[in-house]
This record gives sequence, C-alpha cells and structure tokens, in this order.
Amino acid sequence: MPLPKAELHLHIEGTLEPELAFALAERNGVTLPYADTEALRKAYLFEDLQSFLDLYYGLMAVLRTEADFEELADAYLARAAAQGVRHAEIFFDPQAHAARGVEIGTVVEGLGRALDRSRERHGITTRLIMCFLRDESAESAMETLEAAKPHLHRITGVGLDSAEVGHPPRKFAAVYEAAAALGLRRVAHAGEEGPAAYVTEALDVLGVERVDHGLRCVEDPDLVRRLVRERVPLTLCPLSNVRLRAVDVLKDHPLPQMMAAGLLCTVNSDDPAYFGGYVDDTFHAVREALGLGEDQLRELARNSFEAAFLDGSPEEEALRAAYLAEVEAYRFD
Repeated sequence: MPLPKAELHLHIEGTLEPELAFALAERNGVTLPYADTEALRKAYLFEDLQSFLDLYYGLMAVLRTEADFEELADAYLARAAAQGVRHAEIFFDPQAHAARGVEIGTVVEGLGRALDRSRERHGITTRLIMCFLRDESAESAMETLEAAKPHLHRITGVGLDSAEVGHPPRKFAAVYEAAAALGLRRVAHAGEEGPAAYVTEALDVLGVERVDHGLRCVEDPDLVRRLVRERVPLTLCPLSNVRLRAVDVLKDHPLPQMMAAGLLCTVNSDDPAYFGGYVDDTFHAVREALGLGEDQLRELARNSFEAAFLDGSPEEEALRAAYLAEVEAYRFD
C-alpha cells in the first residue's frame, strides 16, 4: 500500500495517456500524426520545455466535449488512488482549449463531473486550479478570468504556467489582484527555467501562497531563508525536472539539500503521462536516486497535506488532521 499523500502540482492535460488520446481522437474524428500508441510514446523525448509544450498542446486537439474532460479526469483519479493520493489539486489550461474553440464551461463542467464523484468513487478529495498561460498576454488572462466567473463555484484558485523565460510574474499583477478580490487562492510556476528572482516576484507582486517548482530558489540564500521563515510550500516535480533538463540526472536533484535547509518541499508528478511516472512512482524514484529515508518520505507526505488548500473550516481541518494521522500511522515495507 503506498504512502498516503496529496498531489498539488498536476496538469490534467498532462495525464493524457497515448491509449486515451487515440480513443478520443477516433471518437472526435481527429487524425493524430502518429501511426499508433507506440509511435506516440517515442515522441515523448524532449530537448527542453518548449519541445515538450509543442507536443503537449498539439495532443490537446483530441479534447473536445464535456465527456472527454470527464473521462480524462476520471482516468487520472483512478491512477492517483492506486498511488496513495488522498487529495488532489488539479491544474487546467482554459486558454489552450479556447484557442481551439472549446469554451471554458465545457472544460470546467466536464472535469467537475469527475471531481464531484471523486471522493465516493476514488477516496480522493479534490480542488480545481485554473492556470493562465504566461506566454499569452495579460489581457487574455484577464478575459479568461472574466469568462470563468460563472464557474467559480468549482474553481479554488489560479495559477501561472507554460514557458517561463521572458515572461516574468509581474506581467500578470493586475490579473492576480483581480483573482484575489474574487477570493481565489494563488499559486504560480516560478524558478523552474526562470531565475530565482521570479520566485521573489511571484511572492511580492502576485501574492502567491505556494510556489510551483521553485527549484532555482537555491541560487539565492536570502530567498531560501525567507521561504523557510514564511513556510511557503514548494511543489517540486523531480521527474519533470530531469525530462525537461532543469536537472541533468535525478541523483543530482537538490531535494535533500532543500529539505535539510528547512524548506517546505512537496513532491508531485506535473505531467505524468509525459514524464515517466505518477506521484508514487516519483516518490520511489527519489527514494532510490537520492537515498531518502523513511523520515524524509514521511515529511514530504506530511508537507503535502499541510500545504493543501483546505479552507480552514472545522470540517476541512478535521479532514486534514485525518490525512496527517494516516501519514503518521503508515508503515513502510
């Protein structure tokens, strides 16, 4: 039985396995430029973030209807349950779908149907986080936030993803201010391929409560001390870091040093269909490559629930406490 954990950095579009991609393509009359699932899997060899994104956005063409998004989310949740996930905070990219003529309501309502039954069917509580594409304009992000207003009962927070270099957090200051006024929680990708300064900017300008990735914070000792002092969670994705060349090999990942410095680290799968493993696969990989002990693995699982966007109500704090109790009671093989 896997270690109980929350997953806080998961792009639902990045869970599109080749088999489902081909099934949806056939259902929707989409022709994929690959002979079969094996040929598609061979395409999952990336030189960098941009080459990954080109394939990632190209495959989204198969996602057209509410049923498609519902099936995508349900397939992820089934895998996540088998990986020990008790709580999942799921990113989605409405602008990428709108560019193909798929309205945000189609995406949110389709995902929402799977999420509504997730606790009963899979034993997983869920949250939905709407991400803005940072290589699109701030005006497009603001339009997306406006379009999301009828669906905010399903959306917990906003995030910022896609190509980081050349698109600093401050570009989206007004959008995040508007999101905060709507009561939405705030996260952002920062310090993955962009510099440590982007992490500082995400904190100071966007007011983020969690930093997605944040890997390059280690280049700024003052920033590390601040993140430790303020207990800002980092949603690290080690397998993604290797596949996208942020780290050459997994044994060189700074996760142990980051934990030793007192950073509130979590481990997540990012885009697991593309990066070679879901979240418990990632836990196993870092345990083997980095020599993490049981206490460190338990700390990562504990951190994931501490960093989760449970709303502070007595019911949800009781839920958090129950999840943490599971972590403490867990016995490793």
